[in-house]
Amino acid sequence: MKSKNWLALALAMVLAVTFLTVSCAKKAVEAEPAPAPAPTVTTPTDAERQAAEAAERARLEEERLRAEAAAAQAAKAAFVNENVHFDFDSSALTPRAQQVLRAKAEYLRANSALRVVIEGHCDERGTAAYNMALGERRADSAKAFLVNLGIAENRIGTISYGEERPIDPRSNEEAWAKNRRAQFVIR
Repeated sequence: MKSKNWLALALAMVLAVTFLTVSCAKKAVEAEPAPAPAPTVTTPTDAERQAAEAAERARLEEERLRAEAAAAQAAKAAFVNENVHFDFDSSALTPRAQQVLRAKAEYLRANSALRVVIEGHCDERGTAAYNMALGERRADSAKAFLVNLGIAENRIGTISYGEERPIDPRSNEEAWAKNRRAQFVIR
């Protein structure tokens, strides 16, 4: 029986050693990520700095030119689109009309090569012949005011359309007020 005991004891020890070696297997050690290399700070060279400054100056200049072109386009549109209006059966310039003509004179001074035609218009009331004459007086009145402000007479032409080209074709006071005008066209 002694040999069976020894055998059982040996078997128990082998089993114990097997369990201990299997259950205590070495765990894999996770490797920590390598630290990222420290960023290197490079200072731009003088040539790179000068190139960047030149590019910025060019961008600012382009932006300035675009803004100037937009302003010039807006000023031109204001010059062309703002009409001088007159009272019924009159070619006398109202204070508002004089204010509009002063602004137009400033634009003409700033654009010395510009030539314009002042179109005289009337509402539909009155005869065709009377309205043609009144339209001519209205255009001449606006021209004389601009010439008195120092704009060269040879830069300004006039024409009368009488009642032939209304802005508003309706037959009421609101439409007639819009149609009694001097309109500026750039040649």
